[in-house]
Amino acid sequence: MSDENQNESQSPFTRPGFIAAAIVVALIVVCGIILVAVNVGKGSPNAAPTSSTSTSPSVISSPGPVSGDSSVCGLGGTELSGSVTSAPAASWKYEGTTAYPTSSTYGPGKTDPAGFRYCFQHSPTGALFAAANALAAPSDPAASKAWQSYFAAPGPYRDKLLAQEANGNSQAGTRLSIAGFRLLSYDGKTAQVDIGGNGSSNGTNVTFSAVYNLVWADGDWKLNTANDAPFDFAGVPNLAGYTAWGQ
Repeated sequence: MSDENQNESQSPFTRPGFIAAAIVVALIVVCGIILVAVNVGKGSPNAAPTSSTSTSPSVISSPGPVSGDSSVCGLGGTELSGSVTSAPAASWKYEGTTAYPTSSTYGPGKTDPAGFRYCFQHSPTGALFAAANALAAPSDPAASKAWQSYFAAPGPYRDKLLAQEANGNSQAGTRLSIAGFRLLSYDGKTAQVDIGGNGSSNGTNVTFSAVYNLVWADGDWKLNTANDAPFDFAGVPNLAGYTAWGQ
């Protein structure tokens, strides 16, 4: 690639050990929250986390804090343990060119006036739907900033995460599709969900893994900003071991 050196100098995502192929950089660029979250996770190891006193912007009209296990939009079916061993039924819709799953049981249960979807069941399957929707959410540039603010849970790295600017969010020539999942862990308070999929940019294809570290906060699944690396996106050889799921 003729401009490989230029890309590496501009992006923190080409550091050794992080990206399996140059195409992954192009795919990361189009996902705003991916850019932001990886910037946090791959920042200076000596940088101290900042305290989080931020509030969501005025466009966020979802209900205020919800105590305990209750859902922010009243979705029932709380499960504080368990896993997901087979592909759940879903109605697939599109955000741009990226398909995302919806369900009256698992969510998303609400759409904010800013345009983003939120509210997922407090269960292993709800966490899966939240992560899958998170992959598609940045495809809407108009709603992406408000969604990022909502999706970042309170935590010591929240301010640092939101302070990062996602530059060059153009999706021209880039496609992402969900092909499978793995629920890596779930304890009712936190969940780690691995979304496997396929992507292409300018005629080059890649198989990827997108791992979301989630926390149940204010009645919904959100990105766990108590973790300095709340998200990881990387190229993988194949999706062996993933449960097939997608449009």
